[in-house]
Amino acid sequence: MGDYVRVEDSHDGLVATLFFADSERENQLCWAAVDDLADALEECLSRKVRVVIMASALSGHWLEHAWLEDLCAGLEGRTQTGTGSGWFRALNALADEAIISVAAISGNSSGGGAELAWSCDIRVAETQVVFSQIESNAGLTTGIGGSSRLLRLVGAGPATEMVLLGRPLGAKRLYELGAITSLVPPGQANQVALEMAGALTKKLPQALVGLKKILRHAENVSLNEALTFEQTTFQEVVAGKGALAAMKTIQAAYDEGKSIAEVHDYQRWTTS
Repeated sequence: MGDYVRVEDSHDGLVATLFFADSERENQLCWAAVDDLADALEECLSRKVRVVIMASALSGHWLEHAWLEDLCAGLEGRTQTGTGSGWFRALNALADEAIISVAAISGNSSGGGAELAWSCDIRVAETQVVFSQIESNAGLTTGIGGSSRLLRLVGAGPATEMVLLGRPLGAKRLYELGAITSLVPPGQANQVALEMAGALTKKLPQALVGLKKILRHAENVSLNEALTFEQTTFQEVVAGKGALAAMKTIQAAYDEGKSIAEVHDYQRWTTS
């Protein structure tokens, strides 16, 4: 691993938290740092980590926008800090069905950093955090999901305003719009993400793989095609190893008189 990412394992190695920090650049993502991040994600996949948490070790910042000096250097034929392939390798790793990604967003996020957040499966953000797609301010377009994924998360109106004007939106507003999955008080993103990760490790891996496949597939096809794919995936999982035992365990708890809320631990999560 390089100089930018520190990995902490928990839950018997099933969860890995990737703490990113580049104090010199205030977490703007130079190519070397993104290569380092991609290396860490790919290593998690090779080690069969089931949940990866993307976190920051720099106060006030999560992952920020691409370091513009590297972009300029590439256009001018000058030396860059890294290959730049890390952007796409990181996205491919986050999309892999074998791993669930949780963004624990404790500081502001912009540009390419926000695009990496939009690509995660779950986004936990603290109330003080601000997100922005700053590309139009630098004469650029978004390149890895800052328009396409954001539009699917929040709708055309808010996404258009963010990307054309470069207008920042706070975590609370993005939670209301659906881009943030959990909104938490300052200082709690990492802990809440760890609690979520722990809950995920207790679920049948094949079920989570199947559900991630269904969710990602449904983003890009018609409802009819999505429903067909969903049923096909269900049939594969229900006939696979472990599903029958899991269902019998839950049914036994019902038979003992426990309620649905008790069996599925509703109290763990805040509901509205």
